[in-house]
Amino acid sequence: MKLKRMAGALALAALVISTFSYCTSDAKKVSGKAGGSKKTDSTGTELVAEEEIDTRTPVDTAKYNELVKKLANGDTTGKWPVKNQPYPLAGAILPFKRIVVYYGNLHSKKMGALGEYEPKEMWKRLNAEIKHWEKVDPSTPVQAGLHYIAAVASGTAGKDGKYINRMANSQIDSVLKIAKMRPNTIVFLDLQVALSNIKSELPHIEKYLELPYVHLGIDPEFSMKDGSLPGKKIGTYDAADINYVSGYLADLVKKHNLPPKVFVVHRFTKKMVTNSQSIKLRPEVQIVMHMDGWGEPDLKLGTYRHFIYGEPVQFTGFKLFYKNDLKKAPNRLMTPEELMKLKPVPIYIQYQ
Repeated sequence: MKLKRMAGALALAALVISTFSYCTSDAKKVSGKAGGSKKTDSTGTELVAEEEIDTRTPVDTAKYNELVKKLANGDTTGKWPVKNQPYPLAGAILPFKRIVVYYGNLHSKKMGALGEYEPKEMWKRLNAEIKHWEKVDPSTPVQAGLHYIAAVASGTAGKDGKYINRMANSQIDSVLKIAKMRPNTIVFLDLQVALSNIKSELPHIEKYLELPYVHLGIDPEFSMKDGSLPGKKIGTYDAADINYVSGYLADLVKKHNLPPKVFVVHRFTKKMVTNSQSIKLRPEVQIVMHMDGWGEPDLKLGTYRHFIYGEPVQFTGFKLFYKNDLKKAPNRLMTPEELMKLKPVPIYIQYQ
């Protein structure tokens, strides 16, 4: 598959930042959250949760078993549901809700619907997608989310020579404010590390990951371990990298008494994730292996079958591209009805 997103990513540094008007709303503190130093946004406003999340009552394990079996969708190979996975801590989103998100960056109209449209129009469109999913699978509530690229692989070296453009806290704060336009929305911060590495980049967004409604995505496509410039080839993460990140998240969850973090890993080739069988599962973290390839339905289904279904980790995701998926016949977007027939059924849906 071609290097699918670089036209937008590599042009980022040259784009003029769009000005948005944002809506603010009051937020509720988290039930059961430990005390500690307050986290504030770029204006000094305290960052708190939008909803009360019960981090004390254990998950219903019988219900959990029922739902992961349902997601397996009749698979008889023994791959799904994943065996011996730990039950999550209280407050877990998956598999109790399906996450449906818009993806993008506020600097660019070319990197996804989050950034392409003004906030009110963006929410109008995302709400329509959410209603479609609720209609197709009424037994699974939808958790709305925004998936923001907080570190973008760049076409220029930058001061540190790492070819990475880290978004300012003010930009991340803007996304959190946009999220508050729809109550109880969660936010994902996505990292494209380029010539840096995941260990160096996580601390830049740690204060946001300490919030109960902020989760994480990482993109192996732009993890250039061999020193290649981003966009010249497809990058990679190993299970060791993914285990480091999940351990990092687990420590934050335990330290701050948070609900489990959802951890999304993009994938559309075999080498993007190596040694997947060695990925460690933890009660504090819910891992989504996310089919991130674009193209016609048959190509997307093949990618899902080989690299998501064929290498089970925990939960699965599926990405739909409003523009790139239409470049070749039959020039259409796959539907929720079609995705509900997959084995396993994706529980995280991303629109770009």
